[in-house]
Amino acid sequence: MKVIAMIPARLGSQRLKQKNLQLLNGIPLISHAINKAKNSNIFNEIWVNSESLIFKKFADDSAVNFHQRPSELANNNATSEDFIYEFLKKHSCDYVIQLHSIAPLITKSEIIDFVNKVKSNESDVLLSVEEIQIESACNNSPVNFSYSKKTNSQDLKPIQKISWAITSWNRKNYLKAYENGKCATYYGKVEYFSLSKMSSHIIKTRHDLDIANALFNLTNG
Repeated sequence: MKVIAMIPARLGSQRLKQKNLQLLNGIPLISHAINKAKNSNIFNEIWVNSESLIFKKFADDSAVNFHQRPSELANNNATSEDFIYEFLKKHSCDYVIQLHSIAPLITKSEIIDFVNKVKSNESDVLLSVEEIQIESACNNSPVNFSYSKKTNSQDLKPIQKISWAITSWNRKNYLKAYENGKCATYYGKVEYFSLSKMSSHIIKTRHDLDIANALFNLTNG
């Protein structure tokens, strides 16, 4: 079974400028993702996927591959479905693992466990989630609790917050769904993989980055 890692790294971003180049503990976020993918030693290939050649240098310096997506797949109107499809059309594999640089606190062991689950369960989609065991509502209605009874939080069924820190897709079925006008992101057999709260932390703003740096220093100090 051929499993490849794809690290998306768009140069532009709205809320935090050049997000993938921002520093966590003095190291760019893109480098954290590359290093963890390499250190996991579980991928047949590792690819950085970007429209910008700035990231080719990071890939070259780390001896991993670089895929240059078309510039139109890097603007704010492009969807992940589009750039993943374009990537998969050009690279053969059984499964692609999207490892997000904006989730830099995911651990090497979690990456390895995630990929091993992909190899063993043959799901079409594996989504990483953070399990949250607290009363939760959506559209002003309870999701995992009832107004008729007060339940201790430890007895509640956890909700699963999709983190997108790491995701896998079956290449063949992703391409099939996309080309038939279906939602490839959730096509076929979908399963879930739990990450720790810290590993699920996603960086989208400066505040998120500050939190990540504080957590990194706390756990590595």
